[in-house]
Amino acid sequence: MPSHSLFPAPQNIEAEVFARLPEALRHTDKSSDWLNAQLRGQSLPGLLEGPTFDRQGNLFVVDVAFGRIFRIDRNGVFHLVCEYDGEPNGLALHRDGRMFVADHKNGIMLLDTDSGKIEPFLDRPRLERFKGVNDLTFSKTGDLYFTDQGQTGLHDPTGAVYRLTSEGQLDKLLSNIPSPNGLVLSRDETALFVAVTRANGIWRAPFMLDDTPSKVGLFLQLSGLGGPDGLALDQDGGLAIAHIDLGTVWIFNALGEPQYRVRSSAGMKTTNVAYDPTDPTMMYITEAESGSVLRARVPTPGASLYSHS
Repeated sequence: MPSHSLFPAPQNIEAEVFARLPEALRHTDKSSDWLNAQLRGQSLPGLLEGPTFDRQGNLFVVDVAFGRIFRIDRNGVFHLVCEYDGEPNGLALHRDGRMFVADHKNGIMLLDTDSGKIEPFLDRPRLERFKGVNDLTFSKTGDLYFTDQGQTGLHDPTGAVYRLTSEGQLDKLLSNIPSPNGLVLSRDETALFVAVTRANGIWRAPFMLDDTPSKVGLFLQLSGLGGPDGLALDQDGGLAIAHIDLGTVWIFNALGEPQYRVRSSAGMKTTNVAYDPTDPTMMYITEAESGSVLRARVPTPGASLYSHS
């Protein structure tokens, strides 16, 4: 819960395990460059992230630590789509059905979900590599927004947010960010929300009429271990925030008022969150410590649970 008492405590909701990485796909006895650098060599079955639904209702997730991408069917069965020399961190489905991947090691990648072929899409703009891209999202017009996090933090606030327009123009929209992570556009796409993990906050960047950000502000201040990781927007514009190392997904309404706390029934590394497009009150959560995907039924937050008399 954010460290203030302006609002009543959010209602608790317990998540259940929907799918668990099967034993044959769990790498508990294996390390990787990512685990060595990010988690001091900690052993994980696979660091699940980036939940995204395709048009057929399959749930895709990535394994950052071991360069894998999975498809999970409606029965909760994992299917390995591809395994490659990369660190896939986020997924986003384009309006034409293509699946894009934010790869910390390789930049923006393009995945053929049928064949499993993955190839670079944007890896060296202006012949310079990114610090380490993290997450991505599309606008309704096909513009791609993505975060470049690398190892930035309060000690090195040099992370960035980029936009690649549907015409191919790349712009750095925001800079000087201490660890930009998940991001979503507001429902009317007049503002961008960015999870700033090491500052334990959510930034809101309103767009001017020329679509450039101005007067970027702190929308939410969180507290505790880890920080905000992945974000999702509900059908009423409420914000769901996966808080890694707290075993929690916070849900705030469009006004920034706390509504619900979805608690993990597995581990504490709740990395990301997505709503089912066919059932917008069903939330799916990637949990890396247990190698599981959780789900929870979440009431629509609406404008506010509180009166404004």
